[in-house]
Amino acid sequence: MRIEEGDKDASGQDKRSAGVRSMNSVLSTLRVFEEVALRQPIGVSELSRATHIPKSSVQRCLVTLQQAGWLRVVDPKHARWGVTMKALALGLRGAGEQDLREVAGPVIKRLGAETDETVHLGLRDGEDYVVVAREDSTHVVRVFLDIGTRLPLQATSAGVAIMACLEAAEVDQLLRRELQEFAEFPMPDSDELRREIARTAERGYALNISSSWYRPHVSSIAAVVTNPVGRPIAAVTLSMPEIRYDSAREKDLARAVIAAADEISQLISSV
Repeated sequence: MRIEEGDKDASGQDKRSAGVRSMNSVLSTLRVFEEVALRQPIGVSELSRATHIPKSSVQRCLVTLQQAGWLRVVDPKHARWGVTMKALALGLRGAGEQDLREVAGPVIKRLGAETDETVHLGLRDGEDYVVVAREDSTHVVRVFLDIGTRLPLQATSAGVAIMACLEAAEVDQLLRRELQEFAEFPMPDSDELRREIARTAERGYALNISSSWYRPHVSSIAAVVTNPVGRPIAAVTLSMPEIRYDSAREKDLARAVIAAADEISQLISSV
C-alpha cells in the first residue's frame, strides 16, 4: 500500500491536533482542581464562571478528579465539591517539608513548652477532625489522643473552631449528622453547638470547659488554621485536665493558641 504525501501530512496534523486537545484537557482539569482547592465548597456553575470553562467540561473534570481520589462531593444536597485529605496532604508538601506535621511541628512544640499542656494539631476531613500531630505535656496527669484519632467536628473544640469559619449552610449540613457511635458519651445538642459556634466566631477561639462534651473533665482551647484564601482546613488545640484549668489564664492561653494557629496558616501560605 502506498501512502501519498498529502495523507502523511493529514495524519501528522491529526496527531498534533489530538495532542493539543489532550493537553488542553489536562490544563482544564488542573484549573478546575485549583479553583476547588481555593474556593471549596463550590458547585459546577460557580466553577464554570471562575474558570471560563463550559459546565459540561467542568463536570467531566470533577468526575475525573473524584475517580483519582483528589476531590469529593462535600455537600450532596447542593452538589458542591471540595478536596480530599489526599489532595491536602500533597498540597502542604514542598520546600523540603514532608507534610503538615513538619510544617507545624516547631510551632506546636513551642506552644507546648510555653504552656506545659498537651497540644494537638488536626485536619478537617469532611465531617471529621483527624489528629495528625501532638506535643505532650510533662505533667503526669495529662490529656492524650493517639495520632490518627478521628472524631466528629461536633465533638471537639477544634471542630467548633473550624465550623465557626464556615458558611451557615455548611454548618447546618454538618449538624444534621447523627452521632450514633457517640451515644454513650455526653454531647452538646445542636442548639448548644450553634450558640457555641456563634461565641467562637465572636471571640476568635473555641472553649470547652463543660462536662457535657465528648470527653468530660477535659478543658480545651482551640483556634483555626486556614488556607491562603481563608478557608478552615485544620485547628490547633491546647488541652488540659479540668482540675488544672484556670479561668484567670484563659485570655493569655487563647492568645498563645491563636498565635500558633495563625503562624501555621502563614507557613502553609508560603509553601
